[in-house]
Amino acid sequence: MKKIFIYPPNSLILTDLVERFGHKPLNLNIVIGNLVRNPEIDSPPMNITDEVPKQGLKYAAVEVPSGVRGRMALIGPLIEEAEAAIIMEDAPIAFGCIGCQRTNELTLYLVRRKNIPTLKVKYPTNEEEAEILVNKIANFLKSLEENEEKN
Repeated sequence: MKKIFIYPPNSLILTDLVERFGHKPLNLNIVIGNLVRNPEIDSPPMNITDEVPKQGLKYAAVEVPSGVRGRMALIGPLIEEAEAAIIMEDAPIAFGCIGCQRTNELTLYLVRRKNIPTLKVKYPTNEEEAEILVNKIANFLKSLEENEEKN
């Protein structure tokens, strides 16, 4: 089982596909869920501690807008943990937008820099393309398992 970073990092569809094929999805929903359920954090609606924005400085300079640093404090550790990635390109905003183009650019840059196996797929616009998408993801995840067995 590999840890797969998914982009957009809050895509439920990609999360479900990764889980169905026996891998661990790394996404924002899991991180945010842990923050929301953490009894030690009592600052709703933010659900963060004073340390979270400081962690974002590891990924983005102090001159970068605080929203980018805050998002990267959550996304950066997921990228560090990732053993592979699936990136959905040209997805509509409702598919899993994180709302900030600068964060998106930094996220994709960090994934590229990590140099892990990455599958880039286009958002499907019809049923045929959706079937092809699922097959590409299945083949990619299967190839990760095969490579793991060889090593």
